[in-house]
Order: sequence, then C-alpha cells, then structure tokens
Amino acid sequence: MSYILVLYYSRHGATAEMARHVGRGVEAGGLEARLRTVPAVSTVCEATEDSVPASGAPYADEADLRGCAGLALGSPTRFGNMAAPMKYFLDGTSSLWLSGALSGKPAGVFTSTSSLHGGQEATLLTMMIPLLHHGMLLTGLPYTEADLLHTRSGGTPYGPSHLAGPDSALPVADEEKRLCLALGRRLAETAAALSRRPR
Repeated sequence: MSYILVLYYSRHGATAEMARHVGRGVEAGGLEARLRTVPAVSTVCEATEDSVPASGAPYADEADLRGCAGLALGSPTRFGNMAAPMKYFLDGTSSLWLSGALSGKPAGVFTSTSSLHGGQEATLLTMMIPLLHHGMLLTGLPYTEADLLHTRSGGTPYGPSHLAGPDSALPVADEEKRLCLALGRRLAETAAALSRRPR
C-alpha cells in the first residue's frame, strides 16, 4: 500500500486543481498520489458516461479504494453538501464497508465554493460522515499551519477549501495551495507512520 488516493469531483476545474496540489503534498510526504475522479450523474434519466473521461484523471473504481494507504476526498459544495456524483460513488462502496477495507486508514477532505460563506465547513463535515462509517481516521489541518490564521479566502481546520467566486473563475490562492499541500503531506506521513505500527 504505497499510494494515497486523491478522489475528487470537479465541474469548473477548481476542485481538480486542489486535488493536484494535494497530490503534490502526498508526494512530498514520500508516497505516490493516485488522482481519480467520478463521472457526472443525471437528474432526469439514467445516463452513462464513457468509461474513460475526455480529459483529466481516470474514473475511480473499487480497487483504487481497496488498495490505497489513505484517502483525500474532494468535492465542490452543493447547498452545504458534497456534489451528487461523489455521493453516488460513495453510496456504492458497501462491499468495502462490509470487508473493513478502509478501516484504520487516514483520510482528509477538501472543497471549493462560489461564496466565502457558501457551506465550506458543512460540505467538509458531510464528506467526513461516510469516511467515519468506513472506520477511517480523519486528519484535519492543525493551526500549526499558519495559513489558517491569515487566509482571507478558503481554509479550515476541517480541511482545505477554496473560494471560487460567483462565476467560479477565481484561481486557487497561494495560501489555499499551501493548505492543500499540507493535507497531502499529512496524509502521506500519517499513512507511513501507521504502516510501521506493531500489529
């Protein structure tokens, strides 16, 4: 188990950019970062996506989750909750829950919102709930990360966040990038420490 799975859904690109920074942090922490995404879902009918996305990271499958040493989960905010495609994907992980495949592995969460008070912390908390059911060990961001004390954009102790603006066009700010890097590094270092513990 030498990789951290960075699993995300992104509609306008900000969450995908955050995922890349989390991945860089994972690699700075000494593990491989495996970036994966999930397909969109339709509210009007049963729809299928191509098995390979047109661009970006490949779609995740159960094996990506089963084999990971840890998980970073990212989604834009939808009314203070994770986006439906991510929820739909997680709803299909019952076999992993039954086998305890994710139990005891570290996890962290990240999000992007259009407005500063658009539900960043609520979204991060809702993403934590299924991870707790899987028995994962949540790693937030401690206030030893100085950017948490000075950010005027995103950033929470629950996990990195990004303020995308009403047209979803604001770039990921430097402090938001650093917090993403910190989460990735923290996950990699935690996974490595857990792998060395006596059984």
